[in-house]
Amino acid sequence: MSNRHLSRSIAMQTLFEWDFNSTDEINSSIEEDVQRNIKEFAPGLEDREFSLCLVKGVLANQKKLDSIIEKAAPEWPLKQIALIDRNVLRLGLYELLFGDKKEVPPRVAINEAIELAKTFGGETSGKFVNGVLGTVYKELGEPDKEEGELEHKTNKEIPLEKLGGAVIYKKEEDGTIYFAMVHDVFGYWTLSKGHLEEGEDLKNGTAREMKEELGVDVEFEGGLGSNEYVANHPEKGQIKKSVMYFLAKTKNKELKLGVSGGLNDARWFKEDELDGLKIYEDIRPLLENAIRILKEQKNNA
Repeated sequence: MSNRHLSRSIAMQTLFEWDFNSTDEINSSIEEDVQRNIKEFAPGLEDREFSLCLVKGVLANQKKLDSIIEKAAPEWPLKQIALIDRNVLRLGLYELLFGDKKEVPPRVAINEAIELAKTFGGETSGKFVNGVLGTVYKELGEPDKEEGELEHKTNKEIPLEKLGGAVIYKKEEDGTIYFAMVHDVFGYWTLSKGHLEEGEDLKNGTAREMKEELGVDVEFEGGLGSNEYVANHPEKGQIKKSVMYFLAKTKNKELKLGVSGGLNDARWFKEDELDGLKIYEDIRPLLENAIRILKEQKNNA
C-alpha cells in the first residue's frame, strides 16, 4: 500500500470515529485521534501530516461537502448513507474540490476514494462512491479527462436521456442585452436546462422547464447546438444525457429561481460581464453563438 493511500486510510478511520460519535465540532482531540490511529494501524507511516491535513480539511468544509453530496445523490439522504461510504465521499470530494490539483489530480482523488470504499465498505460501496464522485467530476467539466478515463466508463450501451436548455436573453429599452445565468452548487455559472417528460415535445418541454426553473416565459428564436455527456446515478449507473439548447427571448424583467436541487442563484448579466464568470467550458461556445446571432440580427435590422 502506498504511503499516501495509507494516509487516506488513516484519515478515513478518524473521520469515521468522529462521525460515529456524532461530534459536531472540531475538538482538540482530533490531532490525538489521528496520531492514535497512525500508531495502531500504520506505525511506519512517514507522511503523517497529510492525514491530519485531510481530516481537518474535511471537517472545516463538512457542511459544504455534505450539501454537494446531497445534490449529487438526491435519492440518498445523507443520514441513510452508510458511515463508511459517507466519510469516504467527504474525503474524496474534499480532495476533488479543495486539494492541490498538481499534487493530486481529480481523477486520482476519485480513484483513491473508490479504492477506500472497496476496501472498507460494503459490496456496492465502490460503485456508489464512483457514481457520486463521477457526477461531481462531470459537473466540474472533467478537468483531467485527457489524462485517462474514469473507472466507470465502459463500452456497454448507455441509456439516453434527453433534456432541453436555453440561452435566455432580454433587451432593455436602451438596447442593452442581458443574459440569464444560473449558479450551481459546484460554484459555476451555467445555462438553465431541464428534463423532458415522456412524450413531451422538445420546445414545449424546454419552455416548461424555463418557466419552472426561472419563472420566465420564453419565445424561441432558433437552435444553438447540443451537448452530450455521461452522468452517473448511484443506482441506475451510467446515463448518457443529450441537451439541446435554444436561443430564447423573454419579456420578463425578474428571475425567480424555483426549487432546484443543484442550483442556488440566478441573475442577469451583460455580455461584457460574462468573461469574468466561472463558466463550464462546454457552455461558453453556446453563449458565443448566441451573441453572434444577436449581433447579426442587430446589423440586419
